Amino acid sequence: MNDKEELKKAVIECCINGTMTIKVAADRLGFSERYVKKLKARYKKYGASSMIHGNFGKQPKHTIDADIKSRIWEIWNLPELEECNFTHFQEILEEDYGIKISYTPLYKLLKSKGAKSPRKHKKSKAHNRRQERHSAGELLQVDGTPHQFFYGDNKEYCLHGFIDDATHKVTGLYMCENECMHGYLEVTRQTFKNFGVPLALYADGSSIFFPKDEKLTLEEQLAGVTEPTTQYGRMMKFLGVNLIHAGSFQAKGRIERLWNTLHDRLRTEFRRHNITTIEEANEFLKTYISKFNKKFSIEPKDKRSSFMKLPQYVNLDYLLSVKYTRTIDVSNCISISGTTFVIDTKEILHKKKIEVCIIFSNFYYSLFEVVLDFF
Repeated sequence: MNDKEELKKAVIECCINGTMTIKVAADRLGFSERYVKKLKARYKKYGASSMIHGNFGKQPKHTIDADIKSRIWEIWNLPELEECNFTHFQEILEEDYGIKISYTPLYKLLKSKGAKSPRKHKKSKAHNRRQERHSAGELLQVDGTPHQFFYGDNKEYCLHGFIDDATHKVTGLYMCENECMHGYLEVTRQTFKNFGVPLALYADGSSIFFPKDEKLTLEEQLAGVTEPTTQYGRMMKFLGVNLIHAGSFQAKGRIERLWNTLHDRLRTEFRRHNITTIEEANEFLKTYISKFNKKFSIEPKDKRSSFMKLPQYVNLDYLLSVKYTRTIDVSNCISISGTTFVIDTKEILHKKKIEVCIIFSNFYYSLFEVVLDFF
C-alpha cells in the first residue's frame, strides 16, 4: 500500500472500532459520508486489502508499447530530422509512419532519453499584440526573409510571402536568390489567382513598394502623375489595393512570426524530400501552402470575405509585368539592362517611343509584348 491507502485503512479501522464518526472520517479523507460508509462495508467484507486501488499493479490502457517507444526514438535519430522540433516531429510521426501520439507523452519520452528541441526561445519584452482584422482579405502582411534553407548550403536565399491578417492563412510563397521585384510579383500572382484581390497590403519601406525619391520625374509629370509611386504601387492602385507603410518589424509581427516557423520547418521538409534547388523548392511550396494553412489558420471574426475576385477584363500577365519606356534607335533596336533587342519590322521606327513589358519565368525574363503603343 502507498501512504494514501495506508491512511484510508487506518481511518476506516477507527470507524469500525467506534473511535471516529463517519463525518469526521469523511472530513479527514476528503470523501463524502456516503463513500466512507461504502469503504467501511467493503472493509468488513473483504478486509484491509480492499483499501488498495483496483488498478494496483495493472498497466494503464494508454501506456505506450515498448516497441513503439523504440521505433519513435529510432525515427528521431534519422539524419534528415536532426533539426526538427518536437511539434513538427509529432506531425511527421503521424503523417509518414502512422504513429499517433499526444504531445505531452512524446515530450516526456524524448526528454527522458536526453533529446532537446533545436528551437531556442529567447526572453522578450512584453508588448500588446495588435488585434487581427475582422475579415479575410482586409489586410495582407508582406515581407521577404533571407535564410539558409538548404542543408549543406551556407548560402542564404530569400523567401517572399503574404499572410492574411484575419485568418493567418499564407496566400503565397516564392523563393529567389535575393529579395526582388520578381519574388513579390509571383507571390502577388498566387494570391490573386487562388484567393482574390485584397483591400490592402502592409509592407515595409522597400523601394519596391514605396519610392525613395519624393520628386516626380519629367516623364511622370507629362503623363499626369500627381504623386511619386513605384511600378508595384501603380499595379496595386489599378485594382484599388491600398499600400500601407509599416514603420517597424513589430508592426507586421504576424509575418515575422511566420518566418520563425518556416525557418525551422522548411529546412527539415526540404531535407526530407531531397530538395536542394530554388526551382524544386518553389514547386514544393505550391502544395505545402494548403497543408500549412490547414494546421495554422484561424477562423475570422467576420465570415464575409473582403477578397475581390479578379475581374475578367484584367490581363494578369500584363498587369504584373515590369514596364519600360524606350526610344527606338536608327537600327530599330532598343536596349534593356545591357541586352539589345531588334524589332523585326521593315517600318522605320527611328526616335519613336514604345512601352516594353517584361514578365518573369524561372528566374529569366522574357518579352511578353514588345510594342504595345507608340507615343
